Amino acid sequence: MRVTDMTAGKPGRLIMGFALPMMAGNICQQLYTIVDGAFVGRFAGVDALDAVGASDWLIWLFMGVLLGYTQGFSILISQRFGARDGAGLRQAVGVSITLTAVIALSLAALTQILVAPVLTVLHTPPGVIYSQAVTYLRILFAGLPIFAAYNVQAGILRAVGDSKTPLTSMLIASLTNICLDALFVIAFRWGVAGAAAATLIAQSVSALYCLRMIRRVPLLRLNKKDLRWDPPIVRRLIRLGSPTAAQNLVIGFGGMAVQRVINGFGREFIAGFTATNKIYGLMEMAAISYGAAISAYTGQNFGAEQPRRIRDGIRASIFMSVVTSVLISAVLFLFGRPVLSLFVDPTEEKKELVLNVGQTYLRFMLAALAVLYLLYVYRSALQGMGDTVTPMLSGVVELSMRVGAVMLLPLWLGQDGIYYAEPAAWLGAEVLLMITYYRRIKRLSGKTIQTEGA
Repeated sequence: MRVTDMTAGKPGRLIMGFALPMMAGNICQQLYTIVDGAFVGRFAGVDALDAVGASDWLIWLFMGVLLGYTQGFSILISQRFGARDGAGLRQAVGVSITLTAVIALSLAALTQILVAPVLTVLHTPPGVIYSQAVTYLRILFAGLPIFAAYNVQAGILRAVGDSKTPLTSMLIASLTNICLDALFVIAFRWGVAGAAAATLIAQSVSALYCLRMIRRVPLLRLNKKDLRWDPPIVRRLIRLGSPTAAQNLVIGFGGMAVQRVINGFGREFIAGFTATNKIYGLMEMAAISYGAAISAYTGQNFGAEQPRRIRDGIRASIFMSVVTSVLISAVLFLFGRPVLSLFVDPTEEKKELVLNVGQTYLRFMLAALAVLYLLYVYRSALQGMGDTVTPMLSGVVELSMRVGAVMLLPLWLGQDGIYYAEPAAWLGAEVLLMITYYRRIKRLSGKTIQTEGA
């Protein structure tokens, strides 16, 4: 394993070189998400697929909080790495691990209490769908510390420029998950419980692999002192992580509001949306990868006080993101329906209705995919510069646009109005992030010029 200094060299090449292994890893991760959905939908039935779909946004809500904190913690790590502060880097890593453990254990306990009542509030169809959703969520949420262990370690590795180790760990996890899905869902007939258990075991494997690789890096070798609860560092990490966690929390609430409305349109509509959401991650994977690369690149160059390199890197990222989103949209416009059919039992009586709902929803999102990709570029750039408040506010804008669209548009357009919710949310958030980024980079560049002139 090697770390990467991103404060020198061609920005576009560095960002792409960092992002490509992440994309491969995200493909693997999305592959086993797709396999989960395909196994559940084809071998456990539409009710089981609906149960998983009814759980999606609730999973995002709590996983998003956890991920938001670990992303925020990695900002300080990348900045200290860019500033060549070895002792400070190890302290940031150690306290991040300790704080992540506390947050994950707290969330694991809280979610066990909230699962059933929240599913009721979301109007989850009673009976089989509701009971399977409860089972699925209880198992996954019990494993939140496992997800936390992987995410904090992957964040540490990416902050010091290593995106290849998370890729390898995800490859291993994907193969593990697919094999266990076949065993638990098809052979043992455990249904949604088997899919959840397979995911947790696979995630454990990836976390252990990342731990093994981190311990091989001299720069990241910690002692007990580094892991101690240091109040000033804890406060700083919480300041960095809380806005990102709050942003994801707000986005999650918006998604749950959409899910509540969707649940009222019946099992076929739920299944169609669920199938599309399973490949939504496929559409988003490159954006996530570019975002992580941009955050690490910006954080290191911010720590090294090189705003000109930040600006050049973001310009290159905008071009790469737009081109990538157009290519993905073209492919899925052509082949979206065959992919959606993977999630639907071919003997399902209303299969065509499910596929029509999924295909319509998919095409609405594909038409606005470039907006989503630019949202990731600007949000990650601001986070890398230590601004986590604006991304949090963008989450509020997303919530307002998403909930407003899903509550108001169906009054005029019927159920078709729901399809506009995601594109509207992306556009509103991106406008705020873009304006803030250009103001901030202009101000940062001006300070540098004044310093050089002095």
